[in-house]
Amino acid sequence: MSDLENAFENAIEVKNLTKKYDGFKLDYISFSVPKGSIMGFIGQNGAGKSTTIKAILNIIKTDGGEIRLLGKDHIKYETEVKEQMAAVFDECPFHDSFKAKQLNIMFKGLYQNWDEKLFHQYLERFDLPKNKKIGQFSKGMKMKMQIATALSHGAKLLIMDEATTGLDPVVRNEILDIFREYLSDETNSILMSSHITSDLDKIADCITFIDKGKLLLTGYKDDILEAHGLMKCSETDYQKIAVEDIVSARKSDFCVDVMVSDRVACKKKYAWANIEKTNLEDIMLFYINREKREWW
Repeated sequence: MSDLENAFENAIEVKNLTKKYDGFKLDYISFSVPKGSIMGFIGQNGAGKSTTIKAILNIIKTDGGEIRLLGKDHIKYETEVKEQMAAVFDECPFHDSFKAKQLNIMFKGLYQNWDEKLFHQYLERFDLPKNKKIGQFSKGMKMKMQIATALSHGAKLLIMDEATTGLDPVVRNEILDIFREYLSDETNSILMSSHITSDLDKIADCITFIDKGKLLLTGYKDDILEAHGLMKCSETDYQKIAVEDIVSARKSDFCVDVMVSDRVACKKKYAWANIEKTNLEDIMLFYINREKREWW
């Protein structure tokens, strides 16, 4: 392994990241992506996920905070670090007139470790034509082309910004399988921004959840899922629950669903309650509605 691979424990470290726009602020965001893991980066549209990723990639200037990629300052060592990483976006960045063979020439000139043979292997695996213009590709084919280029220069870190959005389930599962293969090398890491929480339920090791520019949760996925629970109860029983135990509550004509952030403690405190395990989608939904406290 190179010194770069040996020198870091976290593939990404973000500390107190701030960025102000008119009407929006990324508010002291801090999280880390352990080496060898995949971090699911979740939040509704407008939460600040893309702003955070643009800051990590040094596409935008920040107003404060520190970012380290593969153990190094993301600005001071930008060229060195970007040789070791790749980014994949929802919208294909390649010009519609390009063909695979032109991309191969271009990336061969950009990356010292570009592997032409591996690139063509991915083209065959993904059934991507070499002489067809990218503008004639489907959305799924364009995403596969991005991934083929991302994985063909020995990148140790992949950053995915809503990369599976709009893809059919078959293509999404195929891409998730590719990510599992990539992570079989425990020095590789992924930051995957997505609002498709079912994909992250399947593949993510860690989760970072932001909303309206604020960090709500970050940590290992299993710990977050184990801590939270969904309590189903009557309106009368709901009134017995302490306010500090409630993330938010969804009411209907028949019952109240209450998200709690400490399932074990609430089971002891409310022995009468039925508290079920939950999933990332429900956790995100109930936290997004936390300011309302009660919603329908």
